[in-house]
Amino acid sequence: MTSLISAADLAARLGEENLRIVDATVHLTFDADGAHVASGRDTYLAGHLPGAVFADQIADLSDPDGDAPFAAADSARFGAAIGGLGIGDDSTVVVYDTVNGIWATRLWWQFGLEGFDDVLVLDGGYAAWTAADLPVETGEVTSPAATFTPNRRSERIVSTDEVAAATGDSSVLLVNALDRESFASGHIPGSVNVPFAELVDDAGRLRPLEELRRLFDDAGALDPAVRPVTYCGGGIAATAAAFALRTLGRDDVAVYDGSMNAWTADPARPLS
Repeated sequence: MTSLISAADLAARLGEENLRIVDATVHLTFDADGAHVASGRDTYLAGHLPGAVFADQIADLSDPDGDAPFAAADSARFGAAIGGLGIGDDSTVVVYDTVNGIWATRLWWQFGLEGFDDVLVLDGGYAAWTAADLPVETGEVTSPAATFTPNRRSERIVSTDEVAAATGDSSVLLVNALDRESFASGHIPGSVNVPFAELVDDAGRLRPLEELRRLFDDAGALDPAVRPVTYCGGGIAATAAAFALRTLGRDDVAVYDGSMNAWTADPARPLS
């Protein structure tokens, strides 16, 4: 079952009572000093889907005391933030971003981590919406607070210790979602590489299932004898790979939330 929705199909559903649309944008840039993240709120205020609220993944949906930047917020923090956006247990949620889609899949994954599955990802994101000449709004949208009840699925997230153990466990397959050059420069031993950028086409839409199936099958990630665990640099792109795998029917995918940020925090941990 796909968790994708097209711009046209979403446009036809605007105004549904329980529909909640969420802009999940975060801006990630790189320079000589490393990686930098900035809230997407200003982008959201300048233009967003009709009725969309903004989820601040930096301030509200991350654990400031986590092992690495963007560590997933605990259940209570996530539930309070999501409920504050007007998303309740009976909502149908559509997530999107204005960049490359991985921030939308990150929020999709966090919803699933907390036991909530009525979440769709806008295929192609904001770019697909505007390319279809569909209406946009500006400014802030707020909704009355709702009750969101988190129910964490601990099997969907793995720790650094679990990944260390997995490097010697043939029943677990570590899937690195970074680009091929980054993978070649150093990765967790035993990993395979399925770059997140290869999961989408030039317009940012998810590739056809047969193309995704070939990519993951070539990497061994569709083997029923292994459990895929996806990772990347900071746990964001990893969720795009997890999303694609679930679209292909793998309901046992986990994400290494700390990813390379957490793995390389201890220089004694090996790299291949």
